[in-house]
Amino acid sequence: MRDEEEATDGPTDPRVHPEQSPGFGEDHGGLADIEVSRDVTIGEATPRELQATDVTPVADDAVAEKIGDLRDGDVVERRRAALALAEESTEVVDALVEFGLSDDDSDVRQFAVEALGELGGERAGSAAVATLDDPDPWVRAEAVVALDRIDRRAYEPHVERAVDDDHHAVRRNAAVSLFKLRGEETLEILLDQSRADSERLREWAAHLLAGVDDDRATERLRELAVDDSEPQVVRSTAARSLEADPGKFRRQFTGGTENDSTDPPGESRLNRRPNL
Repeated sequence: MRDEEEATDGPTDPRVHPEQSPGFGEDHGGLADIEVSRDVTIGEATPRELQATDVTPVADDAVAEKIGDLRDGDVVERRRAALALAEESTEVVDALVEFGLSDDDSDVRQFAVEALGELGGERAGSAAVATLDDPDPWVRAEAVVALDRIDRRAYEPHVERAVDDDHHAVRRNAAVSLFKLRGEETLEILLDQSRADSERLREWAAHLLAGVDDDRATERLRELAVDDSEPQVVRSTAARSLEADPGKFRRQFTGGTENDSTDPPGESRLNRRPNL
């Protein structure tokens, strides 16, 4: 049975706990009547597009074929090729930078920078730094993930700059990476994010504050845990953090910016987006 204080899984996501989701148990007449406060996009995708993160069809293709797909394929082929190239050697980094990061499709760019994070190296790191200025927030968020994976200490100044990004996913990823480096020294950042407009940011701040042994952290967690204006997921995360041992939390914390081995390709735990 899993330790309830285990810090590696991150805060509970109501997408997998429907009873904690907004509107649960209410009788709605249709989608227009449902208010979605979390980061959910209602859209359309073909079955083929939904399978773009499955790299099995190209796993045995030659590197040159994958690069060709990344350069000249349709959008699904380009997305799949970007992810598949993460399994190759660092010799493909230039192709990912030249073709993947310049693609018009934001998913291709996100998957390309994810692949660069997997491959590592100075060239990949420099490209990920440049990607922090991408117009799409999810690409920027993935760039923080890549920098954290490649060398979080070397790229710490760039990650710290991302704390001030205007999108919650970028700021969240930056805070997680900095927490892994600085531990309790991230208190001010976490206190600030615990008051952010984004529910998701407040939730993750409450989660990470479990690792800070400071009266200000405890006081803020108590405020969040009993604040009826907060979503249930934020309150419950704060309550769990109050029960955690800060030292144990920090020792167990492996962070949320890195992909789990069980994550589907292209779906890091922080950057996963439901496209309903």
